[in-house]
Order: sequence, then C-alpha cells, then structure tokens
Amino acid sequence: MNRIDMPAVVPQAYQAVLGLEKYVQKNVDHTVLELVKLRASMLNGCSFCVDMHSRDALAAGESSRRLFAVAAWREAPFFTERERTALALTDSVTRLGEHGVPDDVWDAAAKVWSEKELADLVVAIATINVWNRISVSTRTEPPVEV
Repeated sequence: MNRIDMPAVVPQAYQAVLGLEKYVQKNVDHTVLELVKLRASMLNGCSFCVDMHSRDALAAGESSRRLFAVAAWREAPFFTERERTALALTDSVTRLGEHGVPDDVWDAAAKVWSEKELADLVVAIATINVWNRISVSTRTEPPVEV
C-alpha cells in the first residue's frame, strides 16, 4: 500500500511533474523515451515504473528482447548509436556522482543529438528520476493484474 497519495496531498506539485512528463512526451522520440524511462527505473529500483514502462513499450510495438536487454545494454547488440548514447547519459544522470556527467558520455551524446534534442533528453531523464523517487519513497506498487 502507498504511504501517501501524492496527487491528493500535493496536487500542485504532482501537476508540475506531470507538466514535465507531457513536455517530454511531445519532444523526445517515443522509442528512446521508453528505453530511458525503463533504464532509469531499473537503476532506481522502481518496480512500479519498470512495470509501467515495459508494458507501455510493448504496447507501442517494442520487442521484449530489446526491453530485457536494457538491463545489460552495453553488451547487447540491439541498440542504435543514438539509443546507446541516450542510455549512457541516463546511467550517468541517474547515478549522478561527485563529478557529474563525464565528458566522454556527454560528448558522445552531443555528436548524435542536436542541442535541442540533448536538452530534451536531459529533461526526460530528470523527469523519470523524479517519478522514480516519488514512487519508491511512497512505496507505490505495480498493479498485480492488468
């Protein structure tokens, strides 16, 4: 059971995060966005988001093979260069350490994404990290049946 019903208790804050979500939905390639959401959710241990984004990606036509491979994307041959740089950036932004995002990760992404696309990608990664932190801290569980 959830610890707290965030939309009910802080509706303005919830709507603000939802505004970010709507923005990235309109501005980031859907396939890449679902891979990014799934990867960040795996790293953050957010079962609710892993479940939701894997189901969303499958419904949109993504292969289960690629979705399973997101957990080991560096070794998997199934991803394009743009997807790989997005996943690498997701790893670095999600695990943001003392030294931030390494230059080699940023530079690789900047070579295949335009400045606007890269900015949108950073917003997308930040947004899923916000959702993950809300869901994990409130113990939001995925539905048992869908």
